[in-house]
Amino acid sequence: MAEPYPVDVPASGYLVVRASGAAAARAAILGGAASDPESIQLVLRCPVPRAVAESGAKLTFADATLHLQASGVVMLTVAAAKLSIAFAELRPLMFRPVEVDAPLRALFAGAVAHVLAAGPRLDPHGLAHHLLGLAELVLRSALRSELDRVDALAARRREALEYMRAHLADQSLTADRIAEALYISRRRLYQLFDDGQGVSERLKGLRIERAKALLADPAKAGRGIAEIARDCGFTSAPHFSRTFRRATGRTPREYRERALRG
Repeated sequence: MAEPYPVDVPASGYLVVRASGAAAARAAILGGAASDPESIQLVLRCPVPRAVAESGAKLTFADATLHLQASGVVMLTVAAAKLSIAFAELRPLMFRPVEVDAPLRALFAGAVAHVLAAGPRLDPHGLAHHLLGLAELVLRSALRSELDRVDALAARRREALEYMRAHLADQSLTADRIAEALYISRRRLYQLFDDGQGVSERLKGLRIERAKALLADPAKAGRGIAEIARDCGFTSAPHFSRTFRRATGRTPREYRERALRG
């Protein structure tokens, strides 16, 4: 099988799933078009018998390869075409560390240890099918856990955004207040918005969006800029104007005049 695209070895308890070939790697990471890879490799550091771990081991078959490095890193490589899971479905797992639950780690480590100990005395064809089944079990279990985790994060992120929108006029609204309202830690709150924008920038963006809506509303044309600034949680009209201009390229007054002209 072709050598997989390089990736850092995961920490203990974490799985990295990777694919063979640079084209497959780019498709997995960037979502571009490319043919499915020849093989999928599962990389997991897990406890194995010391005698086996110190010497390392490798079993190679037509559709599967099991390689144990002396460091305790297990690499299970299987033919992608033999898996019942499509490559596109595996994208949430690809090329990044995914935490694996302790029961699944223990099952995987035990299976690897038994295969390496008894491998030379087992039927190669049956053993290859066994390794394919092991890969299926790990991939499906990790994928389900990861999708559940992503769904939970998305739900909590929506709750945080809803709270922010409901309290935009409150100038004292902070990350600590938001976290306290959601019964989560400040660190957990920041994990919900780990896309590079952060909590304060997200909050500022929501305030700008509300200001744009108010400024463009003909029914609110009689309200002053200072009043709109307060309604959106800005500390003063000058602060609002500076922030709004940096975000939109126009002052609030210029934005309103253009919007109301249609």
